[in-house]
Formats: sequence, C-alpha cells, structure tokens
Amino acid sequence: MDWTLEVVILPVSDIERAVEFYRDRVGFELDHDTQMGDQRFVQLTPRGSGCSIVIGTLPAQNEMAPGSLKGTQLVVSDAAAARQELVERGVEASEIMVIDERDGGTFFGFSDPDGNSWAVQEIRARAAKPLIPAEARGRFGAE
Repeated sequence: MDWTLEVVILPVSDIERAVEFYRDRVGFELDHDTQMGDQRFVQLTPRGSGCSIVIGTLPAQNEMAPGSLKGTQLVVSDAAAARQELVERGVEASEIMVIDERDGGTFFGFSDPDGNSWAVQEIRARAAKPLIPAEARGRFGAE
C-alpha cells in the first residue's frame, strides 16, 4: 500500500499575508480558498509537487503557534535559479551552502513572515526525472 504525504498544515497569524507570500512571492499555486462558517482553509501547492500546504483556522491549525514549523524541505533542480527567483520576488533567502558536492548536497533557506522556515535542496536529477512527470500534472489546475 502506498502512503503519500499530500498536505502539511502551516501555522500562520495572518491568512491574507500568508497567501500573498506563498502565492505571489514564493510562487505556489492557489488550489482553493474555502470559508465554512467561521472556519477558513486555504490550500497552496508548489509547482510540480504532490504535497500542498494548508493555512487557515481549522482546529488543528489553531493548536500550533504561528511560525513554529521549522525546516520543511522543498526540492529544486537548480538551487541558484530558485534562489534568484525568490530574491527577485522579494523573499529574503540565505546564501547557498554546499554541504556535499554530490547531487543533493546543496541547500539554501528562507522563512515566511511568521518565521516558519524552509530548506531548499538542489537535486539536479529532478530536471531530467521529476517525481511527478509533466504529463501527469494537473491536480487542482496546476501546470
């Protein structure tokens, strides 16, 4: 049986600010923004990913302090290009660190306005062999 990780709850203090940051600066796709009575949840997905983040006011989200999620990891095929894209969109990103010359040993990081932190790992092999091939994408209208 496959077990797939498809959603990570991200604790934030301001939903609108978080949507603007992840959609407009980081470049995640906005899958949906749902209001259900006094509860709201917003799902955003990194391009090419099978896993999304969810922000909002659901009970599980309210149990975590805003900014308490640390080191969630994204993977890109070119760390320098990804970092440049973020910086050009106004995201403060750390310098690139090469921990190991082998594929997978290059990283940089950034944080959202609440302090949730992200590690970005370069795996060059993803350029030729993405986890989700382009022809299989399309969930929630993502490219």
